[in-house]
Amino acid sequence: MATIVHPLSPSSRPEILAHLLALAPEDRRLRFGVPLADETIAGYVARLDFDRDAVFGVRDDDGHLVGVTHVATLDDAVELGLSVNATQRGRGLAQAMFRRATLHARNRGFGELYMHCLSENATMMHIARKAGMRIVIDGADRDATLALPPATPLSVGEEIYEGQLVLLDLALRNAFAGARGALVPS
Repeated sequence: MATIVHPLSPSSRPEILAHLLALAPEDRRLRFGVPLADETIAGYVARLDFDRDAVFGVRDDDGHLVGVTHVATLDDAVELGLSVNATQRGRGLAQAMFRRATLHARNRGFGELYMHCLSENATMMHIARKAGMRIVIDGADRDATLALPPATPLSVGEEIYEGQLVLLDLALRNAFAGARGALVPS
């Protein structure tokens, strides 16, 4: 089954925070480029601007957030940051979130997607290479850029289709959760 990448909203802040705080210290360093304390991560989540930026997530079968992507607006480009729970890696979740972030940025007229990562972040380097990103090496850091083509009717339709899959996924999760007496967060 395809990975469904959900748009997240300000009401998702507690889940986003829990996801990021659950990352091991080394995973936090790889995600943010430096080791971060819990308080710093809490401040980052509190400052997420859902009006300017986009935040997407992937949920496991129980509805828990297991992957998060932040698509931050930088004038005519976007910067991508993503993380996946250690227990969920190797299933293509990061690749699905990257593809969804790229589609989102392209359909909003952004000309470039940018990622900054540490050289030892093999997963992000693999995603960058697979996407055909131009990678610039600067010591222990890597900057990757991808020129985004303009939106087309097909790319807009693809995003609408993905939105319908999200609605279907939420409806099914809530139907099953309702049978168990709990609702799934949107």
